[in-house]
Amino acid sequence: MTQTGTHTEGARKMSLPILTGMVVGSMVGAGVFSLPRNFAQATGVLGAVGAWLIAGAGMLMLAFTFQTLAVRKPHLDAGVYAYAKAGFGEYPGFFSAFGYWASACVGNVSYWVLIKSTLGAVIPAFGEGATIAAVAVSAIGVWAFHFMIMRGVREAARINQIVTVAKLLPILLFVVILAVALRGDVFGPNLWAGAARTPGALFEQIRATMLVTVFVFLGVEGASVYSRYAQRRADVGRATVLGFLAVLALFASVTILSYGALPKDRTAQLRQPSMGGVLESVVGTWGAALIGCGLIVSVLGAYLAWTLMAAEVLFVAAKDHDMPVFLARENERNVPVAALVMTSALITAVLAVTLFSDDAFTFTLKLTSALSLIPYLLAAGYALRLALTGETYDDTPRGRGKDLTIAALATVYTAFLIVAAGPTFVLLSCVVYAPGTILFVLSRRERGLRPFSVPELILFAVVAAGALLGITGLVTGRITI
Repeated sequence: MTQTGTHTEGARKMSLPILTGMVVGSMVGAGVFSLPRNFAQATGVLGAVGAWLIAGAGMLMLAFTFQTLAVRKPHLDAGVYAYAKAGFGEYPGFFSAFGYWASACVGNVSYWVLIKSTLGAVIPAFGEGATIAAVAVSAIGVWAFHFMIMRGVREAARINQIVTVAKLLPILLFVVILAVALRGDVFGPNLWAGAARTPGALFEQIRATMLVTVFVFLGVEGASVYSRYAQRRADVGRATVLGFLAVLALFASVTILSYGALPKDRTAQLRQPSMGGVLESVVGTWGAALIGCGLIVSVLGAYLAWTLMAAEVLFVAAKDHDMPVFLARENERNVPVAALVMTSALITAVLAVTLFSDDAFTFTLKLTSALSLIPYLLAAGYALRLALTGETYDDTPRGRGKDLTIAALATVYTAFLIVAAGPTFVLLSCVVYAPGTILFVLSRRERGLRPFSVPELILFAVVAAGALLGITGLVTGRITI
């Protein structure tokens, strides 16, 4: 028996607690450390509760959608973009693959910004993560990881176990300490946080937090890959629900309990990672140090995993002829060299852009979320199409009504997120998507096909127009980053 077969066979014996832990570990990343400030800048307690209820319900529907697609279309194992391609054609499939890759790269930039902002508390030259010194050191870090991965560092199971513990312990300690130390005289005034006490004002506060909630839940689609590892297939659904609810409770607790430690306006001015500032206000300087150490270990581990994932998206798409063939090139250690170079190059380029941003972390966080929305929307739309047409339900019709409801809710939720993102980040996404289309044209020419069909050409024209508006807005100052 081969090593791979042994590994898979052993993995199938994973119990429900282990599967649940895998779900939690894959979803808890760097975003949680920034929640207090990001929410305080947008809303008070009531808005935060509403935001987590909407985000929790919407993302849970999306998680169920990915699980359904994994069961109904098991042969589509080339990543999230495969669903977009199967459901809506090659160009939307390309958009999904390219957007997912770009989202992962921009998300990795947010990691470096957050690390340098953390170190900026003791090294003033790093500021809040977007100074020349911070960007230069971060760029060195990007290429150090690049060459480490080139040597064949592809399996990080042991590192990830350490990382999961390192990031969960300080977060759980934060929640316990703030629950005990919660001050009613601070929490009460933060309920509305000075906003007009109307449903309309509350909705605007909730809308302003939507991209933040998307960012911290990125990776929810990863739960579906655990199906083949489960001892019992039924455990996958249970692990998805239990793990997701545990993460939702953790994120909501960090957010809401922070309103009981500091007034909203003070929390909104904290440097990132704002969890450190909140805990420091309660226990002293060691609180900030604890959160900072946990964050750095967590982020470096997450950076390694997401860099590998980003390169893999390009590599798999190239193997399926949805990207130029040069991106399928591997070295002798089976590392996708060209895809990894493109990944590190984009991360470095976005790092340079943060020099011109007033709030680099928030900018990268929201752009990451906006870029991920197209892949999510297309995947949810494909699941909705399957349920509506009855495809794959001829032999196993049971559950079609439930799947239809879940897919419809997931589609509405992701569409709402795009609207909530606002025109700024939609146009900035077009600025990223439009030049990326060059890769699509190259892949079509390699196969002897014309670049676009008529519907694809119309879609490209819309994206190009959005990119032009985005660039014009940046030049004129109507769009700021």
